[in-house]
Amino acid sequence: MDFSEIMKNLPDMMGKVKDMQAGVKNIKVSGNAGGDMVVVELNGAGEMLSIKLDKEIVDPDDIEMLQDLIVAATSDAKKNVAAKIQEQVCAQTGGIDLSSLGIDLPGMM
Repeated sequence: MDFSEIMKNLPDMMGKVKDMQAGVKNIKVSGNAGGDMVVVELNGAGEMLSIKLDKEIVDPDDIEMLQDLIVAATSDAKKNVAAKIQEQVCAQTGGIDLSSLGIDLPGMM
């Protein structure tokens, strides 16, 4: 696809992306740490929906490890959300990287 064709299709692509932005909260992605002993679920806006902790990981004498695992699981979930959003944007735009055209996608992590 050449640049003039991209520009011709840009309004349609932006409409699709705008629709996707409105539905971003419907995306649900999880991240984990400690061999699935900590699982965090986020929506596409990065809001935490749930956290699951394996009983074995809750040790009152080692709170720092639990805190580190929660941070790691949340980071993993954020990475997975970004990948899912990128996948959806590519599907809606025919694989065109809108950021290379200087188009920001606010509201999408």
